[in-house]
Amino acid sequence: MTNEQYQEAIEWLFIQAPNYQIEGQKAYKPGLDNIIKLCDFFGNPQQKIQCIHIGGTNGKGSSSNMLASVLQEAGYKVGLYNSPHLIDFTERIKVNGKNCDKEFVFNFIQKLKTLPKEIRPSFFEFTTIMAFEYFYDQKVDFAIIEVGLGGRLDSTNIIKPLVSAITNVQLDHQNILGDTIEEIAYEKAGIIKANIPVVSGDENDTVKNILQQKAAQENADFIDAALLKTELTSDLKGIYQQKNIRVVAALIEELRKLNIRINDKDIENGLLKVHENTGFIGRWFEFSKNPLTICDTAHNQAGLEYVFSQLNSIHLHKHIILGFVNDKKIDEVMQLLPENSEFYFAKPAIHRGRHPKEYEDLLIQAGITYKLFDSVQEAYLSAKEKCTTDEMIFIGGSNFVVGEFLEKNLQIS
Repeated sequence: MTNEQYQEAIEWLFIQAPNYQIEGQKAYKPGLDNIIKLCDFFGNPQQKIQCIHIGGTNGKGSSSNMLASVLQEAGYKVGLYNSPHLIDFTERIKVNGKNCDKEFVFNFIQKLKTLPKEIRPSFFEFTTIMAFEYFYDQKVDFAIIEVGLGGRLDSTNIIKPLVSAITNVQLDHQNILGDTIEEIAYEKAGIIKANIPVVSGDENDTVKNILQQKAAQENADFIDAALLKTELTSDLKGIYQQKNIRVVAALIEELRKLNIRINDKDIENGLLKVHENTGFIGRWFEFSKNPLTICDTAHNQAGLEYVFSQLNSIHLHKHIILGFVNDKKIDEVMQLLPENSEFYFAKPAIHRGRHPKEYEDLLIQAGITYKLFDSVQEAYLSAKEKCTTDEMIFIGGSNFVVGEFLEKNLQIS
């Protein structure tokens, strides 16, 4: 297999399958019928691996990578399924921090081309069965599976995990999951299964009650991680990570109850070596020190509140690069923008990317100093040229903005 053949196979996958990341709501296929047929076609590999299921609006990526790092420190072979990818497709499927083998991806796509015509999967369903098959093929001890979108109807919900977690419930993807916290909590609670413990990291009593009620219906132990006190810290430096650490600590205790050996040193080291062990980037990621350049994939109101609050605690003049996709409520973001900043708004280079000219009226109303750009890279180069050594740059607003920035600049930094 040549690199050109691999790229052609990946392009085929993107073209054949409706992709939510690119197309948005019209590509979303709720329900488990397709993934059930897919898994049956491939011999149900998800039933042959031990899984841990992690959902939630924010924090599921960080939590799953933290847990993977801890389990790796304990000596286990760990599969990790996250989405979306920032730079390369193979980031979605990892074993012990190493991206999925491209030869496997290429060969598996050839198998996908032989699917019966009655099975018409989405892009995410394709990648989910690919992850299950890879983890089975690699004989992982544990597979940590991150929910793609929602929970109840998400294609990852075909698994029967050892333990589940719901990091939190916030307003996001309302056009699919519902307009209220209650509706979204119901969808997230859909991953709670009979007699399987569930960890909750949410501090909202309304959300807790919905998750607890679902757990009670399923006779599933409900563990409230928000009540945990812990001194543990991580190399992931976002202030919001303390909430995720509590979720991970609670998950580890549930795994220990299943006689899975994880000692305290594994936990401490694992949390401090997340980037080293898993290659996880994009969450309060320090791209450079001179000038200080931070990027973070927070992209909804709740996530951006945490990130902008942390930015406000840094007493430097800021050059902030932001971009959004079509379904984000930008008017809410305008109310959160950090002080002592000038802004560079850019269009993410995907079909769903929203050009800042479309929401310039909101920028004018906000009374901020701003410039508009056709691409993230143009915005970054402009900010970098203007930024002095005693100022900083921030890049965010979307996974796609951060991914685009890292793809252009990470290798040459």
